[in-house]
Amino acid sequence: MTLKGIIQTSHIPINKYEFSVETLPALIFTTVSGIEQETGGTVLPDKTKVTGGEQEPFELTCEIPLHHAAEIAALEAWFAEGKDPVTATYKKTGTMLYYNINGVVAKSLSLAGVWVSKLKYPDADMGNEEGELALLEVTLSVDDYAVI
Repeated sequence: MTLKGIIQTSHIPINKYEFSVETLPALIFTTVSGIEQETGGTVLPDKTKVTGGEQEPFELTCEIPLHHAAEIAALEAWFAEGKDPVTATYKKTGTMLYYNINGVVAKSLSLAGVWVSKLKYPDADMGNEEGELALLEVTLSVDDYAVI
């Protein structure tokens, strides 16, 4: 069975996005994990769960080609800001823009309290004859987000 129809102009493909962080050069992340927000909860004595009302911080995992030297250097410097001695500017503000098929911003999110909590360099494998792209995996901790 084939589903036929017209793609609406408001359609947002998952490969049309831009993720930026204040004070950093343009970052070309090849993947960015989904932005997920939840509120904490409490289980009451009657075994029902209620919201705690407070939003929990969350993490994003992003990948960037290892050969993007200027971007990698900026991410490494940002990671260093969060190590002892921690700088006052290690937490930054980020923006995630989602574009529709016409190239118009369809959704924009502001991320507050963003910092690099982990850098994972790629595994190395001499047996990989395909020349697979080496990617740096970056874990970002995020305090909160808002729709803008």
